[in-house]
Amino acid sequence: MTPLSKSASSQADSRGAKPYRVAIVGAASLKGKEIAEVLHERNFPAADIRLLDDDESLGKLEAAGDELSFIQSIRSEQFERVDFAFFASDPRSTRNNWKAARDLGDTIVDLSFALEDEAGASIRSPWIERQTGQPPAPELQPGPVVVAHPAASVLALLALRGEKFAKIERMVATVFEPASENGQKGMDELHEQTVNLLSFQELPKNVFDIQVAFNLAARYGQRSDLSLEAVSKRIRRHYRQIAQGAAQPALQVLHAPVFHGHAFSVYLEMEKPVMIAEFSAALAGEHVVVSGSPEDNPTSVSAAGQGDILVEIAIDTNRKNGVWLWATTDNLRMAALTAVECAESMTASRPRGQIQ
Repeated sequence: MTPLSKSASSQADSRGAKPYRVAIVGAASLKGKEIAEVLHERNFPAADIRLLDDDESLGKLEAAGDELSFIQSIRSEQFERVDFAFFASDPRSTRNNWKAARDLGDTIVDLSFALEDEAGASIRSPWIERQTGQPPAPELQPGPVVVAHPAASVLALLALRGEKFAKIERMVATVFEPASENGQKGMDELHEQTVNLLSFQELPKNVFDIQVAFNLAARYGQRSDLSLEAVSKRIRRHYRQIAQGAAQPALQVLHAPVFHGHAFSVYLEMEKPVMIAEFSAALAGEHVVVSGSPEDNPTSVSAAGQGDILVEIAIDTNRKNGVWLWATTDNLRMAALTAVECAESMTASRPRGQIQ
């Protein structure tokens, strides 16, 4: 167990909040590392952060705020006296371990999507809850909270903001999926393919079963365990659950040969002609930054490390009611922010020590 740090304790006391105990399952994963960083940046009142992962990561040092902690094995006793358990591991690991955390009274926040079909689970996006003014009712014993797919939250927020300008009569979106959505193994295979292509060597295809380096694709190889169609179905399902009543998009998900960051090409056809200034004013706000000049063109690079959706707007030249949005986001940062904000929203209904 990581000892209670003076900085965490004094930080919690200065905010008038009780310190909570946190476990990050999959702490060595891309999402797990991002959660640890966001917890620190947002001054989450955590007195103890336990870093847990599978055997291959045991003993590694990872940063948890201002301190370095060793990654420990995932065992049932590690969930004792824990308030919030973030599951940033792969779906298999989440399914194998989440019930142990639940049975010990932990509040579960799932970033792996493994629990989205479990009884009592809820799909949440605090960004959309604030936009619609419909936060969930507090629960003393909430079911698993599944973090909404980042792409679903982006599309929902753009649609809801767009409807502040006028009713959306048609919405068509293409989502460009980065390798990091498939974890470190996806990142490594894209890197290895890139290096091998440039040195005229055979390409590794254990993850995607196709060439993904320097290549766009609408589906992965038949032997791959991954499926872009499954991603598309999840985005549509999460979108419907977090943004009921919003315009429903026609959606396609493509693999992009980038390591990090979602990109979106979105077409909106409004019920009246679009004026750039008015539409920009409706779109801009919390978590949405609208480009004001060609020099501010959103890219995956410019979105890296940001907690915002970067957007560029262009009127369709053939349809005066049509507008194109080009948007980029940091997919890992957005998932971690959503997860931590979900936990923050549940601290009021979870007094520390109630189950200890």
